[in-house]
Amino acid sequence: MPALTDLSSFSAYPIVQAPMAGGASNPRLAAAVSGAGGLGFLAAGYKTSEAMYQEIRQLRDATSQPFGVNLFMPQPATVDPSAVAVYAEQLAGEAAWYDTALGDPDTGSDDAYDAKVAVLLEDPVPMVSFTFGCPDRAVLDAFTKAGTYTVVTVTTPAEALAAQWAGADAVCVQGIEAGGHQGTHRDDPQLDGTGLGLLTLITQVREAVQLPMIAAGGLMRGEQIAAVLAAGASAAALGTAFLVCPESGASPLHKQALTDPVYARTEVTRAFSGRPARGLLNRFVREHGRYAPPGYPQVHHLTQPVRRAAAGLGDPQAMALWAGQGHRLARELSAGALVETLAAELHAAQGARA
Repeated sequence: MPALTDLSSFSAYPIVQAPMAGGASNPRLAAAVSGAGGLGFLAAGYKTSEAMYQEIRQLRDATSQPFGVNLFMPQPATVDPSAVAVYAEQLAGEAAWYDTALGDPDTGSDDAYDAKVAVLLEDPVPMVSFTFGCPDRAVLDAFTKAGTYTVVTVTTPAEALAAQWAGADAVCVQGIEAGGHQGTHRDDPQLDGTGLGLLTLITQVREAVQLPMIAAGGLMRGEQIAAVLAAGASAAALGTAFLVCPESGASPLHKQALTDPVYARTEVTRAFSGRPARGLLNRFVREHGRYAPPGYPQVHHLTQPVRRAAAGLGDPQAMALWAGQGHRLARELSAGALVETLAAELHAAQGARA
């Protein structure tokens, strides 16, 4: 495939399926989105480099359309082990209740980043995005040389400036409304709860840098896509909207919870991973969120067995039910039908504005 150098050339519609680590963003979902005129994404987070490569092969077998792969940046060694140990003591009751052991917090903090970069440079894909930081210029230049379009997730104008300076082709502007992890470049607990709403962030980033923007954060309808495009974004990324699609790899419990009135709201919490992430407010978040230390990915590794055991027992109250603020607007459509519906809503909204 020839190199694509303009964001609008990746898909017929300015609709991106956000990468969702943990299994939701699988080759089937990405292929369906790309095949319907959107831009599908694979999430390489929490996978080995070999597993990432195998998913890329499956996706290429399923579609000839462009797609993207998302990488997690390695995390600095700033975590206080004693704080993680204290949190582990608090979670001992959870482990006993679900008849499992807590995970080893020292499993690793680089998510096999170097190996994944090497694979993607050896066998390039159309687009690669980065979360939890910005690669240095040498890495981004190498992707440019390989013909890969690079996107850096940002949550502030300062992070956007860093991405522009490093040589990124575009930024994914993530508002506080977004489900899942906040893609901040530096995890500072003093900044918890201070994130910017998407429309404000788009405007500030637009005035700070000259890079194309993909807007992300609570978007569920074509009218909202029209709004972020009018504000200056070139495309919109939707994650929660695609979670309930049959092609999504999210667990049935997670899909059901998104529209279950039992889960009335979302909350940004460190309870499951040690990094701020927005999910449905359940028992685990209520009981442990205020005590969770800033310790990613150590806390993620620590709680993983409990989350898996709860899922196996059909208990969503101890699962990480990531969701954006618009989760109650989720529609149980196939991924292709959802892309077409969003595109029709976008067209109608833009026509009404004309």
